[in-house]
Amino acid sequence: MDGDKVIISALAPADPDTKLDTNEITKLLSDKFKIKFQFQTTTTDGGPAKEKRQIAISSGDYPDLFMLIPWVDAFTKTEVQKLGQQGVAVPLEDLIKENAPNLQKALDGNPVLKAMSTAPDGHIYALPQWSDCYHCSYPNKLWINSDWLKKLNLAMPKTTEELRTVLTAFKTKDPNGNGKADEIPMSTDTQDSTLIGYLMGAFAYAPYGANNGVPSLLQLDGDTVSTPVDKPEWREGLKYIASLFKDGLIDQASFTQNSEALQAIGNNPAAVELGSSPVLWPGIFVQLGSKDGRDKQYDAAPPLTGPAGKAYTGYNNPTSIGYTFMLTNKSSKEARVAALKMLDYIYTDEGQITVNAGPEGIGWVKPSATDVALDKSVKPTWKSVPDTERPKNVNWGSMSQYNFTLALRNSQAVPEDIYAEAGLERRLFQATQQYEPNVDLTKVYPEAQIWTEPGEVSELATLKTNLDSYVSQGQLAFITGSKNIDTDWDAFVQGLDGVGLKRYLEINQQAYDRYKSTAK
Repeated sequence: MDGDKVIISALAPADPDTKLDTNEITKLLSDKFKIKFQFQTTTTDGGPAKEKRQIAISSGDYPDLFMLIPWVDAFTKTEVQKLGQQGVAVPLEDLIKENAPNLQKALDGNPVLKAMSTAPDGHIYALPQWSDCYHCSYPNKLWINSDWLKKLNLAMPKTTEELRTVLTAFKTKDPNGNGKADEIPMSTDTQDSTLIGYLMGAFAYAPYGANNGVPSLLQLDGDTVSTPVDKPEWREGLKYIASLFKDGLIDQASFTQNSEALQAIGNNPAAVELGSSPVLWPGIFVQLGSKDGRDKQYDAAPPLTGPAGKAYTGYNNPTSIGYTFMLTNKSSKEARVAALKMLDYIYTDEGQITVNAGPEGIGWVKPSATDVALDKSVKPTWKSVPDTERPKNVNWGSMSQYNFTLALRNSQAVPEDIYAEAGLERRLFQATQQYEPNVDLTKVYPEAQIWTEPGEVSELATLKTNLDSYVSQGQLAFITGSKNIDTDWDAFVQGLDGVGLKRYLEINQQAYDRYKSTAK
C-alpha cells in the first residue's frame, strides 16, 4: 500500500504525447478513488500492441487490469471466452452490482450492451466500450473534391456511371490547373479503405467489416444467415470496380499503401492531387486545418445507385465490438472494487466528458449563450477544447469512451461552420444524414450480441481467418485484373467451400438461432 492507496498494475496503449504516469486524468482518478496506478504501456500501433498483450498473457506476467483501446488492441469474444475459461479474467457481474450503479443501469437499459458483455455461461469477463457515434455507424463513405467538380462544371455523382464520368474528368482535364497530368482520381489505404464497401453498395448490401477494409462475410435473409460474396450481384459489383481500376481511375497503391502514404498524397505541397478517397472521414487523407484550406474542398458523395436501381450502404453499430476493460486473477479484492468504482465514474456524463476530454477548463468548457448543440433541437451542455488548443497529456481519450451516449454527444456545442476545424463533428453529422436512409437493417447480422459455443470458438476463428484471406485475395485479383471475372468467377465461388464457407455459415446460423431464442 502507498499510504492509503490501493496499487493497480494496468496495461494500456498510449500515443507519443500521452504519458499515463503523469497524465492529468491519472492524477484526478488516483486522488478520487485512492488508486496508485502502475502503468505498462504499448504504442497505439495495433500489431505490436496486440503482440505485447498476448506475450504478457502467455508468459503469465500480466497486470491486474487491461485498459485497452478498441481500434488498437481490444480482446475479441474468442479471447474473452478463453481467458474466462482459464480463470485469467475475473467475473465482474457481482462486483458491478455492488460497486457500480451507473454501469449496472447502462447494462439494464441497453440490451445490446448486456448481450455483448455477457458470455454464454452467464458471466461478464470483460466489458466493451460503448460510444454512440452516428457518423461511424455509416462508415462506407466517399469524399470527393467538390472544388474540382465546380471547376469542371460537374454535379456530385449519384450513379455508378456518373462517378465514372467524374473520375475520368479528374484524370484528364487538369482540375488542379498546373498543366500536369498529376491528378489521382481515387486513392485509399489498406487500413482505412471502404472502397469495396462503398462501390459495392450500388449492386449489393456489403456488410461492414470492423477492420482493414475487409468487409464482413455475413448477412441475414430473413432468419437465414448467408453471405453476399458468392452472389451474382457481388460479381457485378467487382466487375464495375475492376473497370474503374483498368481505366486508371483507382490508384494502384490503394491496395498496398499505409495511412502515412495516403496522407502524403493528400497533403502534397506541390499541388492538390487527390480527387476522392473512400474512407470514414477526411482527416484520414488530408491534414485538417491545412494552411491552403485544401481540407475544405472535400464533401461526401451519396450512396451510389447502380444499373439495377440499387443503392445500399453499410451499417456498423455498435461501433466497437472489442473488449477493453478486463480485471485479472492477479488483482486484489481492494483493487477490483477501486477499479470498478473508477469505471462507474466514467459511466456518468461528467466522468465521461472529463476523462475523455480532460478536466473542465482544460479539455472542455461550459457553452456560451450563443453556442449551438450538434443536435440543434437540444441545449448544449459542454464544449470540447480543440485538440490544437488543448495542452498535451491532460486526458485519457480513446481509452475511456465507455458510455458516450447519443444524448451526450448531441449536446456538445459545435460551431455552425462545418469546414472550421472545430466544426468537424457537424460536418460528419450532416454528411452522414444522406447515408442513413440507405441502410437495410433487416440484412444486418447482429455480430456484437452473438456468442459462439465455447467448444466452437477456435474452429470459428480459424475459419474466419481463412475465409477473410481467400475472399480478400480473390476480390483483389478480380479488381486488378490478374484474374478474369468472366472466366474465373465460378472457380472462385466453388473454392469458398474448400476454405470452409458451409461450416462457417452453419456455426453462425446455430449461434444466431440460440441468440434469437433467448433475445427478448
